[in-house]
Amino acid sequence: MSVLSLLPARRPVPGVFVALTLTLAIGWLVVLLDGGQLFNQSTTVSLLHVAAGLGLVAVGQTLVILGGSLDLSVAYVISLSTLVAAETMNGSDGAVLPAVGLALAVSAGIGLFNGILVTKLRVNAFIATLGVGLLLRGYLDNGYDGPAGTTAPSLVQSLGYQRVGPVPVSFLLLLAVTAAVWFALTRTRFGHHLVAVGGDPEVARLSGVRNDRVLVTAHVLCSMCAGLAGIYLASRLGSGAPRVGTEGLYDLESIAAVVIGGTALAGGRGGVIGTVGGVLLLASIDAIFNQLEVDAFFKQVIRGAIIIAAVAVYARRAMRKAGS
Repeated sequence: MSVLSLLPARRPVPGVFVALTLTLAIGWLVVLLDGGQLFNQSTTVSLLHVAAGLGLVAVGQTLVILGGSLDLSVAYVISLSTLVAAETMNGSDGAVLPAVGLALAVSAGIGLFNGILVTKLRVNAFIATLGVGLLLRGYLDNGYDGPAGTTAPSLVQSLGYQRVGPVPVSFLLLLAVTAAVWFALTRTRFGHHLVAVGGDPEVARLSGVRNDRVLVTAHVLCSMCAGLAGIYLASRLGSGAPRVGTEGLYDLESIAAVVIGGTALAGGRGGVIGTVGGVLLLASIDAIFNQLEVDAFFKQVIRGAIIIAAVAVYARRAMRKAGS
């Protein structure tokens, strides 16, 4: 088996977009009967802002999951990035670029550390990234009692709140990052090798793929995506927030979006386009429930049921293909 024979596994799963369409249609009808309006500008803008933050993390998470790995430290990377960016800017427009660069560099360093733990020290990805996340949590809990730093007004205005029509600039950033990752997965050697490593590491190694280098790169990119999400959230909040990542459940939510989008947790099958569909589906459910003022506990129950159903559907498909 060659590396190229594994490439079709990157095709996005269209089922998530069918589910998204049905969810929006049913949600629109239910909200209308309740006396509200789902597709007004404020709801649409809010939905896309939620999708932008979660989507940036989930796109990065797609890379490591495609390679057969995982990253549970992303929520803490997000929180740390908001603080690094906001404290470096300290309200100065002239410090935006250094702050963004430093936040991304710190995120990349954490991703590199994760990748080395997984590949060189052979620590299970779940344990390695969870451990790194707990280290970051200890630093954040001991060093910060609340918000710190001040985001530059220009970044707040542009990335945090500026729109092109009803579409926030942050969502356009998500689309740009998604396009770049899609290109990397479908048109570059790195993407081909990543899918091969996730599909069958031993076959990939025998085909000449440097498995460790590929997985380390995926972890670095994943953490940088989380860092970018942190910069975005800092622009929305106006300051650094040491618990914004964990309170937003960005670690578990990003994995859920990836799975709903059709990427197999075992690796080697899925794609970033499906992930964006999963992100939009989760954001749409939030928007519908907010319009209906549904209890937060019940909302989480529904989200959990959707994730379990999605995993069950894809598992059955995989079993059928294996049987045939």
